[in-house]
Amino acid sequence: MQFKYGIDKLTISKVVAIAKGTLEGVITSEVKQRVINCREKVESLANSNKAIYGVNTGFGPLCDVKITVDETNKLQENLLITHAVGVGNPIDKQLSKLMMICKVHALCQGYSGISIKVIERILYFIENDVLPVVPEQGSVGASGDLAPLSHLFLPLIGEGAFWIKDKIVSAKSVLKQYNLQPIELKAKEGLALINGTQFILAHAVVGLKKMDYLLDLADVAGAMSIEGYQGSSAPFRDELHKIRPFQGTVKVAERMFMLLYKSQNVDAHENCERVQDPYSMRCIPQVHGASRNAYYHLKELTEIELNSVTDNPIVLSDIEAISGGNFHGQPLAMALDYGSIAVSELGNISDRRCFLLLEGKFGLPRLLTTGGGLNSGFMIPQYTTAALVSENKSLCFPSSADSIPTALGQEDHVSMGSISGRKFNQILENLEKILAIELMYAAQALEFRRPNTFSDIIESNFKIIRQKVKRLEEDRLLKDDIDAMIQLVKQQKFILK
Repeated sequence: MQFKYGIDKLTISKVVAIAKGTLEGVITSEVKQRVINCREKVESLANSNKAIYGVNTGFGPLCDVKITVDETNKLQENLLITHAVGVGNPIDKQLSKLMMICKVHALCQGYSGISIKVIERILYFIENDVLPVVPEQGSVGASGDLAPLSHLFLPLIGEGAFWIKDKIVSAKSVLKQYNLQPIELKAKEGLALINGTQFILAHAVVGLKKMDYLLDLADVAGAMSIEGYQGSSAPFRDELHKIRPFQGTVKVAERMFMLLYKSQNVDAHENCERVQDPYSMRCIPQVHGASRNAYYHLKELTEIELNSVTDNPIVLSDIEAISGGNFHGQPLAMALDYGSIAVSELGNISDRRCFLLLEGKFGLPRLLTTGGGLNSGFMIPQYTTAALVSENKSLCFPSSADSIPTALGQEDHVSMGSISGRKFNQILENLEKILAIELMYAAQALEFRRPNTFSDIIESNFKIIRQKVKRLEEDRLLKDDIDAMIQLVKQQKFILK
């Protein structure tokens, strides 16, 4: 199968498939001609007497300085070099690849004025896994992700560095190894490369892909905890949610009912004297559902951005290029902050369920061990979930609520969306660990409900856990068990439906 850049609609699943190599991204002759036509418009503008930002003027606060025709190429090279000021650890190689894919699709829309030669070189990097090294810090998320995009495209001109397997190698030596010459950028090309939201966008794509799985896994963990606690399935009945029909809530209620369907354990205490369960059990549809609503919103906005042109200026004709603000990261920054809160809450309620399973109620032994006193059982892993939940709460301060002016005040309101995207993924990583511990707790709790049986899905997931983590009979080093559970979550080994 092929994806046609600049023509087909890019989705989260498609951009991930292109990065994995299971979907081929191609440029059609129609798109090539579109790009060439736009490039010709830029060359016409560059040779005119009209001041066009970034084409024949300086950048940012230097936009009032006119650049001669002879200086335009040097201006673009200087742009990449001076803006490559990122710091911190390199981002994951996969993020660099996603950034390039997103940028190619945007450039192929035909409004950026870049040459087809530059686009084809970026495609070569994508297809051959020649991935630039990009530091994680330095973008304020307006004028686009200037610093990370500059590092991403420095190798085009023979500067910067690439990943070769797990080693960082200078771009000069890698280009020589592949028999590639550095590209001389022409008018507006450097600006088209580094203006845009592709750093924010790549973080949103990676985070949403992970969040999609973890939303389902949180339901599974919740259902297993309810089984261990011998909670009720009544709060998940369709009649209740029809009269408050939020999309996410309805979806979670359906899933919870499915996950508990035909459970002998649930049926065994249908007529018990307990009136209601604590909120972290009973309100799973409302809480998990609210997080799903945030996911739906962020996904919708991310897929709009995947198919948008976010550089500047936008070339409309051979006499007009509009300097606007499509590079501003606020549309994604705010939604990513919302997504961070949504993910954090999944961890918050998961920790509460862990706590309930330790209390020693309704037939469960305290700390999920029959040898309490000599043995601490599962007391301490809940300290870990509590620490992770607290860390997530501190990461939930919305980066988009902050703005520090840059460029001598020319860029006087910025989105900080790059920070929003990075924090979103940090919180997701913490959630993986929290859910891993809840699943371990729930599996231990289920041991005390035998000989009752559970739904097929829960029984299958119980077996998956027991292949890696044995029932706790007496105290042992739990770090290895926790790490094994985290790997099961990260490798997405659990059955969700």
